[in-house]
Amino acid sequence: MLVSVFLALFLPCVGMSAVFLVYICLLWYAAAYQNSGATGPGQDPVKTNEQKGLNEAQLDKLPKITGKELVMGNDCAVCLDEIENEQIARIVPGCNHGFHVECADTWLSKNPICPVCRTKLEPEFFNPPESSSPC
Repeated sequence: MLVSVFLALFLPCVGMSAVFLVYICLLWYAAAYQNSGATGPGQDPVKTNEQKGLNEAQLDKLPKITGKELVMGNDCAVCLDEIENEQIARIVPGCNHGFHVECADTWLSKNPICPVCRTKLEPEFFNPPESSSPC
């Protein structure tokens, strides 16, 4: 009788422990190899040095104006401060939102989108198509 009580309590605990261990191993495996591209344990994925934002040359191609020339408002959406009339502002082409030069460069070097309206700065702006002469 004592043996059957022991087995009735012990076996379910062992079974649940085994299920728990399998679950933990699956979670670890999924976390370790999710989006890594590796085919198995011990193989490190190839990491690419992909830059998401704009580089210095692209930032220099963006137009600059003074704060008094801003049309869409004179508040910088990055630092939430006002752009004074004498300060230089950078304009995002396409939507014409303006920001302090330092704020815009910091933001756009990490994110190639306007912080206000999320307009994407397309590569065509930085590499304009060559104009063809009419025949």
